Amino acid sequence: MKKISLGQSMIPIVVLIALLALNVYVFESDATYGSNQFSLLLAAAVAAIIGIRNGVKFEEILDRISLNLKATTPAILILLFVGSLAGTWLLSGIVPAMIYYGLNILTPTIFFVACILICIVVSMATGSSWTTSATIGIALIGIGNGLGLDSAMTAGAVLSGAYFGDKMSPLSDTTNLAPAIAGTDLNTHIKYMTITTVPTIIITLIVFLILGFTASIHGNIDKEIVQNLIADNFNVSPWLFTVPLLVIILIVMRVPPLMALLVGTVLGGVAAIIFQQDLLLQMSGAESLNSVETYRIVMNSITVDTIIPVEEVRLENGTLLNLGGLFEQGGMAGMLGTVWLIICAMAFGGALEAIGALKRISEFFLGLFQSVFGLFASTVATALALNITASDQYLAIVVSGKMFSEAYKDKGLAPENLSRTLEDSATVTSVLVPWNTCGAYHSKVLLGEAGNMSFIPYAIFNYLSPFMTLLVAAIGYKIRMRGEEKESIFS
Repeated sequence: MKKISLGQSMIPIVVLIALLALNVYVFESDATYGSNQFSLLLAAAVAAIIGIRNGVKFEEILDRISLNLKATTPAILILLFVGSLAGTWLLSGIVPAMIYYGLNILTPTIFFVACILICIVVSMATGSSWTTSATIGIALIGIGNGLGLDSAMTAGAVLSGAYFGDKMSPLSDTTNLAPAIAGTDLNTHIKYMTITTVPTIIITLIVFLILGFTASIHGNIDKEIVQNLIADNFNVSPWLFTVPLLVIILIVMRVPPLMALLVGTVLGGVAAIIFQQDLLLQMSGAESLNSVETYRIVMNSITVDTIIPVEEVRLENGTLLNLGGLFEQGGMAGMLGTVWLIICAMAFGGALEAIGALKRISEFFLGLFQSVFGLFASTVATALALNITASDQYLAIVVSGKMFSEAYKDKGLAPENLSRTLEDSATVTSVLVPWNTCGAYHSKVLLGEAGNMSFIPYAIFNYLSPFMTLLVAAIGYKIRMRGEEKESIFS
């Protein structure tokens, strides 16, 4: 096998970018319904051809793709369970109840800041941005819509808070993975991250506070209209909150997320049977509700879709307001488009890895700069490139960490410099790539369409974090060297 050149490594990436741009031009927002997936496979085929011309066997490429797909199995299963959980939590009235009571507490002025703080608490408790989006995130999107706020802004606030916990919680997988790869301990890693993470979240909160005072209200929606609509269709009760609370407790107790989501789905179905008898009867279309019809409706909410029929509301100015979107979920089937996107993205990333393109790109960034700041910048650039090409934040952390660990040692830098930079770049920016597992997941869960990246301008914490880590490196603020006392860095 010949070593692949940098130019050859970039060809599949250039092809992919060109195809994705063409898809956006031709299909616009419908690009994620198939054309982007096929473009990822075409780019993977280009990578395979280049690899074969350089002596890589086609079977080796398929093996690498298979390993990539195997690694995404938990993510795919979580996606399916999130779809099922969202369906039963709608049918049971859990999410509508969250919206109902949330509208009593939150106002447009403080809503975005409240979103961030609530998601920080949940993500710190669970260690998962995915769980935060799938539970409280869905409810906050509904509350924001009820207040007449832009859902993209709400999603940006949710993600900013969710990824704070994903970075800082000792329960987070990435928070444990980064120091393990870099060679430092968990506590030192978390403490060292505060240097960049705390200023970043403060700036994010200030920006969203300003947005709260200046954001326009779409449609002049009266929150009482939304609450009345919910009360007319659901039996709203504070007891419904016991289900999401139990799910969060299970995750905090380190129960695997798949099991916690399965429990949440089943309990959501049970809650629907207990609390929403009238709704189930209405949806059955029968004179009386029997066990067969109940099973059919609950199972459909898990697997296919849940559509609560609501009438349009006429506002005082005569405008018809359709809030049906608040009461629709696609179940497990609704997640299949995102699963399809992830599978194709993993094929592309696996092909690049098999032919040596990812390693060659990383080597290029490693040799780009010789200074300490250059080393930080190279790490950030490599992590960003791997999030785009490998389509997975874990690969971005592991590959970047392995590539740069010796370079940090050579510069006399403590390993927490590397672990923090990995989190500031690989972890938080993964959601900004439409075909990355994180980008595809969060866009589908929060905005209802995988690849809908309208939240990017408002995911302030996510795109500000890499710049903050570079700023700290540029001014040399508390860059700890090997052998330096750990306590002195925080004095």
